[in-house]
Amino acid sequence: MSDVTQAAQAVLAQLEIAEFDANLAELAQIDSRLEGDKLAVVLRFAVPVDALQESLSEQIWQALRDLPGISDVDLDIEWQVAAAPVVDEKARIHNVKNIIAVASGKGGVGKSTTAANLALALAVEGASVGLLDADIYGPSVPQMFGVGSQRPEIIDQKWMVPIEAHGIHTISMGYMVTEETPMVWRGPMASGALQQLLTQTAWPELDYLIIDMPPGTGDIQLTLSQKVPVSGSVVVTTPQDIALLDAKKGIEMFRKVKVPVLGVVENMATHICSNCGHEEHIFGTGGGERIAADYQTQVLGALPLALDIRQLADSGCPTVAQDADSEHAQLYRTIARRVALAQLRQSKAAGVMPTISIADD
Repeated sequence: MSDVTQAAQAVLAQLEIAEFDANLAELAQIDSRLEGDKLAVVLRFAVPVDALQESLSEQIWQALRDLPGISDVDLDIEWQVAAAPVVDEKARIHNVKNIIAVASGKGGVGKSTTAANLALALAVEGASVGLLDADIYGPSVPQMFGVGSQRPEIIDQKWMVPIEAHGIHTISMGYMVTEETPMVWRGPMASGALQQLLTQTAWPELDYLIIDMPPGTGDIQLTLSQKVPVSGSVVVTTPQDIALLDAKKGIEMFRKVKVPVLGVVENMATHICSNCGHEEHIFGTGGGERIAADYQTQVLGALPLALDIRQLADSGCPTVAQDADSEHAQLYRTIARRVALAQLRQSKAAGVMPTISIADD
């Protein structure tokens, strides 16, 4: 290995990728080859990076441009999300690599809005994403995604084809009933319906399946956590003390059934007055940081109490689908990248991921 290539590899390995707040060696396999004074670099990421191609190219060029012996860099960026490990391969959902549950200890904290925008944000980064509405009693995905009265296609009287909306493959009990039909079911019936939605849906190949969980820690949550290979969870809360108490219960539930908590999303963290611009923490401050510290996890992001987030979700075109480059959509996209990185780290910790290596071809 030449001194020039060795120096370049050392720089690349330690290069901090701003969008992920992680170094390149953690995110990608690095292959490099020196051809005269031209360095050919191939990066194989383990997280989706379609939307970051230009930014990554610029960061890498800036890192290498001043190294002696290199006049040009030929960069090739690839990525592929690996499937999370499961204890029992027979339990794995066909075509689904990673299942991420978005949960909350109580209702009214913006869990469904967060789940919808998280799914959309992962898709913006290039991932193939599905969204399962697991709230049997109060499904919200049909309205949030503007599906209306559309019904899933049935294959061989067994398989349901998920409905694609805004690029996301969705399934919900709301597709099976009308808005006026209440689901007056006992817990075991609702749990059985959830299992059918999950296992009898003809999912296409998905990098991530986001599950919008119902609030609380009841039968449906336990059924999902114990019988489905959930690879990670995201807990949504507000800074309010009462909400934090319930969020802790959600985290404890996931810990008991050995589902990793990837992080906490603090919703309605601040309110900015539309008239004067004054920012106020109307539900308190620091709640997300406290609960993350107590449970050795991280705050994935904080979202404001904003009128347009609510209006867009109600209108059937959530924030990220409406304008992926808007200020609020960028917050969701940051959360999505952190979720993808946390899931990658979790898979590595389980000992099934290939070791990220640096090679001189």
